[in-house]
Formats: sequence, structure tokens, C-alpha cells
Amino acid sequence: GSPYQPAIEALESHPEKKFYNVSNLGGAKYDTLPYSIRVLFESSVRNCDGFLVKETDAMNILDWKTKQNRVEVPFCPARVVLQDFTGIPAMVDFAAMREAVKNAGGDPVKVNPACPTDLTVDHSLQIDFSKCAIQNAPNPGGGEQKPLARLSPLKPPLRKPPPCRGHSGCRSSCGTGESGRSSGPFSAQIENTPILCPFHLQPVPEPETVLKNQEMEFGRNRERLQFFKWSSKVFENISIIPPETGTAHQVNLEYLSRVVFDVKDFLHPDSVVGTDSHTTMVNGLGILGWGVGGIETEAVMLGMPLTLTLPEVVGCELTGTVSPFATSIDIVLSITKHLRQADVAGKFVEFFGSGVSQLSIADRTTIANMCPEYGAILSFFPVDNVTLKHLKHTGFDKTKLEVTEAYLKAVKLFRNNESSSREPEYSQVVEVSLSSIIPYVSGPKRSQDRVAVNNMKSDFQACLNEKSGVKGFQIAAEKQNDVVPVQYEGNEYKLSHGCVVIAAVISCTNNCNPSVMLTAGLLAKKAVEAGLVVKPYIRTSLSPGSGMVTHYLSSSGVLPYLSKLGFEIVGYGCSTCVGNTAPLPEAIRNAIKQGDIVACGVLSGTKNFEGCLCDCVRANYLASPPLVVAYAIAGTVQIDFDTEPLGTGSNGKSIYLRDIWPTRQELHTVEEECVISSMFKELKEKMEKGNKRWNLLEAPESTLFPWDLKSTYIRCPSFFDKVAKEAVPPAAIENAHVLLFLGDSVTTDHISPAGSIARSSAAAKYLTSKGLTPREFNSYGARRGNDAVMTRGTFANIKLLNKFIGKPAPKTVHFPSGQTLDVFEAAELYQKEGIPVIILAGKKYGLGSSRDWAAKGPFLLGVKAVLAESYEKVHRSQLIGIGIAPLQFRPGENPSTLGLTGREQFSILFPPDLSPRMTLDIKTSTGKVFSVIALFENNMEITLYKNGGSLNFVARRFL
Repeated sequence: GSPYQPAIEALESHPEKKFYNVSNLGGAKYDTLPYSIRVLFESSVRNCDGFLVKETDAMNILDWKTKQNRVEVPFCPARVVLQDFTGIPAMVDFAAMREAVKNAGGDPVKVNPACPTDLTVDHSLQIDFSKCAIQNAPNPGGGEQKPLARLSPLKPPLRKPPPCRGHSGCRSSCGTGESGRSSGPFSAQIENTPILCPFHLQPVPEPETVLKNQEMEFGRNRERLQFFKWSSKVFENISIIPPETGTAHQVNLEYLSRVVFDVKDFLHPDSVVGTDSHTTMVNGLGILGWGVGGIETEAVMLGMPLTLTLPEVVGCELTGTVSPFATSIDIVLSITKHLRQADVAGKFVEFFGSGVSQLSIADRTTIANMCPEYGAILSFFPVDNVTLKHLKHTGFDKTKLEVTEAYLKAVKLFRNNESSSREPEYSQVVEVSLSSIIPYVSGPKRSQDRVAVNNMKSDFQACLNEKSGVKGFQIAAEKQNDVVPVQYEGNEYKLSHGCVVIAAVISCTNNCNPSVMLTAGLLAKKAVEAGLVVKPYIRTSLSPGSGMVTHYLSSSGVLPYLSKLGFEIVGYGCSTCVGNTAPLPEAIRNAIKQGDIVACGVLSGTKNFEGCLCDCVRANYLASPPLVVAYAIAGTVQIDFDTEPLGTGSNGKSIYLRDIWPTRQELHTVEEECVISSMFKELKEKMEKGNKRWNLLEAPESTLFPWDLKSTYIRCPSFFDKVAKEAVPPAAIENAHVLLFLGDSVTTDHISPAGSIARSSAAAKYLTSKGLTPREFNSYGARRGNDAVMTRGTFANIKLLNKFIGKPAPKTVHFPSGQTLDVFEAAELYQKEGIPVIILAGKKYGLGSSRDWAAKGPFLLGVKAVLAESYEKVHRSQLIGIGIAPLQFRPGENPSTLGLTGREQFSILFPPDLSPRMTLDIKTSTGKVFSVIALFENNMEITLYKNGGSLNFVARRFL
């Protein structure tokens, strides 16, 4: 139990609820702490056990003002979010641990994640089919249909949506009533089967685009999805959000956030870590959270704390008021630009000031989500009245809201707007004036290059002149007005520089703000009513992202108008964002290539760089959803909206953007009328029901997973082969050979399997032996649940420079036989001969982002120790976490000063009383003896190492 138990109190308004009163415990020091640091303090007080979290840790956090950047502190997040297939290795390890615990005589049912773990499955969706009208969906708005009538026969449309323009996908004209049956190739399956459409949450025949995408996703990933389904049935603390529910980011916000945890009437703040880089979104709701690698997430699921350097906290003060034309995205980009210039890398950011209350929750989550763009660990918005109001809409009941507010006020985690309330003391303060914000787009190549919309035309012209580079396209002056005629679907069109060929409205990371999507919908409605159209060769698509955005779009009745302009919904999941779009029409591609035209993609997701969408689209702009629609109608980015019309209306008059741009007043009226708490009720229902295909997916329910020995995706790894009840002292490493002799700055990308599987690699040989063709190999990422593939992919990078080989190649020498082999094949021979192996390396071993297999892979290759001049901090702790000893040469020493060739055999003895940074002796087969430092930083790391890593340490706890 925690030594701080005397600080437990009852909540005044609800005495049955108990909590640690950290505000009393911390006294005056606590009152000056930034809110985000108060959350860290509470966690350390509640989880203090004298071993993983010590009293000195809690006191260090309380002394944040003097200790920031100087000490490491442990943090135990309240929950974990795993995204998509990064969740597989962790779940496979838990399944394997159950097996091991049973074999060692324990009870496998006890093996469960230590904290609530939510798994969202969304990254594998590809847009394989685009452009298929939402046919015969009577009244997608469905405004007046009562939810109770949901299963009654379809009512006739209440207002007739405009017919969609004739796409190539529609053989007949799509009317609405009976005559407009969908006539695409898959109509037979979906005719007359009213299912709850994932967009409108009403019984309508599903648009076939979505249906096809879902079928392909399920087909491609069935085996992994079955494994997830088994996990969600048999493990406590695991819940799975199946495919096609929306992208992780929004679901996370809308559905998973607790804000305040109430576990058996004990209250504590919500906090989260996850493998998705967008985890930071939740900080907009006052929930501390950030993204970490797979191995750290797994450690948290195993009940181990994360370690972080106590961070600096930059206070960002918002002042002034926002102009009506600026969308939320403009506000967000402006604030993120200030933060980028302020150098907040590796720090926490926390918002305060009179302007904060003008930001809706969607604005806050968007700013918080863009953390990776400006390098902060997280951007924290403490809970205030705006947050509470939002939670009321998202289905928090009255009691829960009261308890939440009372608790946060009791521990001083609630932010008041009164200027009288004391602001915390920050490491530094950045001030942002909201009144100075105007609309921008970013591009044409990098998201940090912002262009004010009113300068777009001249800026694009400048890009054509500029020589090739981060902004320029270097088009000769005489070619800048070139026009290429092109035939498409029986009409002639003219393409010129700046023509828009892709327009994707994506509700993804930086505009989870539904009001911005609604602005786009209202703009489309006014455009259609005015008689404006979008040219049919423009690849238009609409990815709503979350049930929430869809609800906005459908209940406001704007979907048919977006559809009329060609913005069809493509299945859920962050699709265009990940570069998975269907290709442009052949005729258009050829015209662009022939004329060397700088064609443009305009999209509203966060990923844009040259050729990301389609290799022939050289300019990509990120814009707000309403501007994506505006540029699609204009057909070019070479337009000055103030002076040039978008097009000619049905009455023959020129129509300007200002004529159809919805006012803030219109927007708010529609928003009030459409956005109702029912949205969240329905989202919850949908989550509880799951979708049809997920519900029909069969999965075992046995305590132990029935491993399929033929599977090439999921198999039981051998991390736990030797779990015994008692930890054995670390065995001496005797007569080890050197598997690899590496130089400086070996990154996790050199070590860890990544990308596609090369045909000549060891992994390819393995998959071929299992009867797969190269087309079916898939990537290492997709197969990270199969340790046989991952082990073979470890050190398989063609850029690996091994000194035994002398040139970059994923090869090494097996010394007993003198053969040159793939790294895996050599390691396999050593293992058969019972010879341990080590790795010799230079400085900064394990640089780069954390990859879970950068430690697991070498472990399964039989590596017992790494001997390097220095390590990347995170990688060093991951090696210990898996059970590999990180040893360091003494300062000034390295293999060449010691005269090592790497062909020797090495013996290392570990004393039973191993202590942090202890000096050990290494003997070589040539009779040389030298000393190295055992790079364990504290006793916890030594305990983990003695247990054979954190997986085995935890497995033993279950015995």
C-alpha cells in the first residue's frame, strides 16, 4: 500500500467517494505547480509502493520548480490505447504468458493487463473503390424520422435530394424512388437488406463503396481480427473497437475518455499512453496523455511505470477574440506556428488566459493533437466549464458530472476563468493574440509552409518560377500558361498549371472539429442551390472519420449536396491520410505527364508532401474542408477569391465565394439544431452492438489461445520458455561469439524489421516455405504478430554495415564454420550449437524512434549482451526490459584501442550482488582481460534483468 494513505479523504458532496487529497499533501508548493504536473504528482502518490514508485519520486515531482529537467520520475498512466496492429505483439505476449504460467503450474486466468486497455483497429483500410453514389438512400438527412421508427419499413423521402451527377460508377441515372435501384456490380448482395448504415445510423441500403472496402478489409485481415476478438472475450481490462467505427482519434475522444476514473468508489484523474501518435488529442479534454512505443505500452499493460525526465512546462497564454472568417483550423495552425517558433521540443505545453474559453473542445483537441508537428510532448488544457458542458453532450450523466467537477475542484485540477485565480508558475510563457488570425492553407510541399488564402494566386505563380526545392517547381516562363486539352467521359476539358485533380474532405486529425465539416456541407448546399458544379475528372471524396462528424453532416441534410458535387463517402478509417487513394483516371494522368503540368491535390488531412497522394500530383495543399470544396468548384488554385468568381450560376450571374460562404450565425443555428446528445447515445449503441461483420466473425473462447501452427501472421513467441517460480541469478555468458561488429549510430531502423519484405531475405525464404507467393508477403508491420518473421527481419536492413563483411549488407560470418550467412541463419547455427552471442558496437547504439522489435528481435536471435561505447537512453532500457545486458566500454576505450577483432570468444561473469553501473571483467579466448560498465541505472533495472526482463518478471508475479 501507499505510505500516503493518511491523505485519503471523502468527497464532501458525495461522501461515499474517496480520493487522495494531494492538494493538502503538497501545500503551498502544489498551488504553484502547472496542472499537468499536478496530475503526475497524484499518480506518484497513489501508486507509491517503495519499489516501482518511491516516496522520493513523489517529492521530486512536488519540487518541480527546482528539479525540472534534472531528475527522472516514474508515471503510471490510468489506461492504454493501442492502435491497430501495434496492438498485436502486446496481445500475443499476453497470450503466450498465459501458456507459460499454466505450464509452470499457475492459473492462466489471472494473466490480464494491469490497466484498462482499449484497442482500436483502423489503419489498414484502403480506399480501393471510389466514386459510387450514395444511391437510393431516402432522405439521408433523416431529420424528422424518430429513432423508434428505426426498424420500420423505409419511409418515402421527406425532401427529395438532388440527383447525383452521372458518375462512371452509375450505369443508369440515379433517381431516388423505386426506379433508382443501384446498378453497380455488387447491387445484388445489398438490395433490400436495410441494415443500419454506419453513416446515418438509419436503415438504408449501404452504399456499395463502403461495403466493398469493408469486405476487403475483413478479408485481408481476418486472422488478426479473430485474434483480437478472442483477446476481447477472454482478457479482463481489454476492450476492442472494431474496424469501421471511425478513426482511433475520434473514437478515443468520444468514447474512451473517462476524465475522472471511478474505480470502486475511488477517484483519480484519467491519463493515457498509446501507440498512436495522435494519442495527445485527449489533452484537449484535460486528460494527460501522449504516444509511446510498443514496448513501453506493453510495460504499462504489465503494470510497470513509464520513466520520464521531469519536463519543463511552457505556459501558452491566449488573449483577444477570434475573427468570424477564420475557421477552427486557422486558429489551430496559428497557435501551432507560435509554438513551433517558441521551441517547445520535449516539453509540456499548458494553456491559460482569457482566450482559452473561446476555444471549443474540438479546437482544443485539434491543437493538442498537432503536438508532433511542433515537437511538444503534449499540450494540456485543464478541465473548465467548457469541458463540463461538452461532457454533458457526450453522455456523462448528472451524477458523474457532479462527481467529476467536485473531485477536480477538491484537488485543484479545475481551471477557473476569473483573473483573480492564481496562475501556476511556468518554465516560460508564450503569448498568442487570437485577434491576429486570418485563414491560411499550407503547401505546396510541406505542411509548415503556410500561404494566406488571399495570396494564394501570387504564391502559386511564385512557386512555378522558383527553382526546384521545398517550394519551387521550376517551370520555364514561356510554359507557365500552357493548356493541355483532354477528353474525359465524352467532354473536352483544359488542364493548366494549378488545376485541381484531387479534392479530399477528410475529417481526420487536424479537423476533428465537426463544425468545420459542417461549414463545408453548408457551403456545398449553397453552391448547388446557386447552380455551381465540380468537373467530373476531379477525384473528390469525403471521409467523415467519426460517427460524430457523420451525424453532423446527415442530420443537417447537407450530405446529398456534398454528394451532388461528387464528395462521396468512402469507408471509415484514416484512408487518404495514409496515402491509400485510388489512382486518377488514365486520360488525366497522361495529360498531366505529357504537358508537364503542375496539378494540385487539395485535402484536409494532416499528411501532405510531394507525390503522397498520386505520383503525378506535384502540388498538395492542406486546407480547411470548406476551402477544399471551394477549390474543387473553382477547379484551380490559381484564383483570387476576393476578385474572381468561382463560376457562373444557373441564373447566368458570376458567383463569388463570399456569396456562398456560410456566416458564423448560420453555422451556429444549424449546429444547435443538429448536434444533440443523441449522437453520443447512438455512438454508444453502435459500439455495444458492433457491426454485422465483426459480430459474425467467429473467434475461440478458450482460456488459452489455440495457436494455428500453419499461421503466418500469429504464432506463440518463445519469450517465456524458461519461466520458473523463482528468478535464477543471471548466468555467466561463456565463450560467446560476436554475431555483429557494428560502428557508430546504429539506429533502431537498422536493427528492427520495417517496411516490405525483400525477396532474397530470410523472412521471404520462411514465407515461401509456408507456401506464400511474394504478392502475399505483406509487410513486416502486418506480420509483427509472428516472431518467426520478425526475428528473420532483425538486422535484415540492406544498409547494415557489419565490420566482418566490409560493405553494407544484412550478412555476417559464422566463425566455427567460416561461412558468410544471413544474420538470422548464422544466429540459428549458433543456437543449435549452444553458443551464446553478443553484439559489439560503437557510440549511440539504438538511435531513432522506439521500435518494439529492436529489442525483441536480437533477444530471439540469442543475443545475451550488447557491448557498446554509448547507448540511446530509450533503447538501453528496452534491452534490459527484454533481458539483454547493456555493457559499456570504459571512457576512452573501444574495440580498436583494446585491439579486439571481434573474432575472439568472450566470457562475462555476473556477481550475485550486481549493483548499478558496476564494473565487470570480460575475458577473451586470446587471453585478454578488460573491464566494462554494466549499464543498469537503478535497482529496479537489476531486478528486471535478474528475472530475464519485464515479461518474465511479470509472468512470475502471476505464479
